[in-house]
Amino acid sequence: MAVLERFRLDARVALITGSSAGIGLAIARGLAEAGATVVLNGRNADTLQSATAALAGEGHDVHSQCFDVTDSAAVSAAILDIESRVGPLDILVNNAGMQRRGPLEQYAETDWRELMRTNLDSAFLVGQAVARCMIPRGRGRIINICSVQSELGRPGIAPYAASKGALKMLTKGMAIDWGPAGLNVNGIGPGYFKTELNAALVANPEFSDWLVQRTPSRRWGEVSELAGAAVFLSSDASSFVNGHILYVDGAITASL
Repeated sequence: MAVLERFRLDARVALITGSSAGIGLAIARGLAEAGATVVLNGRNADTLQSATAALAGEGHDVHSQCFDVTDSAAVSAAILDIESRVGPLDILVNNAGMQRRGPLEQYAETDWRELMRTNLDSAFLVGQAVARCMIPRGRGRIINICSVQSELGRPGIAPYAASKGALKMLTKGMAIDWGPAGLNVNGIGPGYFKTELNAALVANPEFSDWLVQRTPSRRWGEVSELAGAAVFLSSDASSFVNGHILYVDGAITASL
């Protein structure tokens, strides 16, 4: 197979959690452009329907599955429905996540638990449910969306950094446990990207100026720039890449 053909995802089915907007939607679009049938996920049915219609309008083979990734019963039912209705899952992208900033000494326990359920528990629950389907088939790709905060901290986001650091190690653990069954499990660590969730930071001149100077590439990332990494890790081009976190961050993790 020619090297460029190894990046194609034709006839493969991909589920991307938290993909109604932002990074998740950009990754779903990239996988679809590479030939995959994509299944979008979110908790808001209206937003999910709009995102699905947008990709369908671009000519992509797209489906949707509205379920809460932190609810184990809902996850199990959704994965079984996708497998029977759309087809066997070849690719899972665990993208669902959230951020709650605040001083650590004042951080509410309820916020901590919600953040951990969304950023970490969901990857375990959905990853486990999908792996149970992939393992008997002897193949599969799972990508967990980590963060530069899997490596670096900042004031006011200690719980988020804890969740993403744990997700990095869960990714490695998944690769170790499921690699012998033919699964490849890797992570993508985005740097600072222009998304709906980061709109306030993008609009803050002080923070934006600091970030541009802190990032060797001297700019914010565009969400479309994550699609190539996702296609690579989903495809045969990464057949011997397992347990790796690919940082797409303009070299922010490489620089003091």
